[in-house]
Amino acid sequence: MEIYVDGSFVSKDDARVSVFDHGFLYGDGVFEGIRAYEGRIFRLKEHIDRLYQSAGALMLEIPVSPAEMAEVVREACARNGLHDAYIRLIVSRGPGDLGLDPRKCTEPTVVCIADRIALFPPETYEKGIRVGAVSTRRTPTESLNARIKSLNYLNSILAKIESNLAGHAEALMMTQEGYVAEGPGENIFIVRGGRLLTPPSHLGILEGITRAAIMDLARGRGIPLAEAVFTRHDVWTADEAFFCGTACEIMPITACDGRQIGDGRPGPVTRQLTADFRALVAREGVPIAAPAHADNQE
Repeated sequence: MEIYVDGSFVSKDDARVSVFDHGFLYGDGVFEGIRAYEGRIFRLKEHIDRLYQSAGALMLEIPVSPAEMAEVVREACARNGLHDAYIRLIVSRGPGDLGLDPRKCTEPTVVCIADRIALFPPETYEKGIRVGAVSTRRTPTESLNARIKSLNYLNSILAKIESNLAGHAEALMMTQEGYVAEGPGENIFIVRGGRLLTPPSHLGILEGITRAAIMDLARGRGIPLAEAVFTRHDVWTADEAFFCGTACEIMPITACDGRQIGDGRPGPVTRQLTADFRALVAREGVPIAAPAHADNQE
């Protein structure tokens, strides 16, 4: 495996970051998770744009241009011979001292890893998963805006730990006010009375790239859609529910807090949107680049 680190592709064993990097010390940095399907990278521009927007909010200047970053992603897939891949782009504040002051970090660290990912066993996409609400609340926007996709995921990790201990496949996270927000790394949709509902971004959720794609697909199908505030009760009594995200794609939810959702199987709207999404990713995207240095291939 070859990994991009600060301008060069190196072997996995040689990919190193300083222990004084503020991404390691304090979670000071941003990242993106991106997917490639059948040799095409899905919505690369949107992911790159969000990476730079997140960095801008942190006053973190990325030392390469968006166009150059896109080429790094394409080449990372090519060098590793991947036609279907999960790509992780990371930009940290870079090495500094043991203090918090970001002004002490003058050279940001840029890393790109192209590999594969499987959050859930394949059969769960046909059967769905059982989730449970956790007591760990989503960080309020006033504390840390979820639109900044930062390296600090401790809020989500605490929710995942709680979910694991409870024996749930995934956690359902709420806002401080008790409204449904999202999963630890996924957006959520429910279907009620033929309407597709998803929490609005002002609740402090990540504006997911996959979430936006599903909303576009629903509009194209004429499925009534709304960004709406809802509670656990609405999830319990929904006709259908599903998580979505770059890593998990579309994952049906068939039970929440021990309560069966619908008939306990992925519903027709979920199945239709899943089929439409799979067709979309197969035809849309930026082609993976040809290897830039064939003599360096493993």
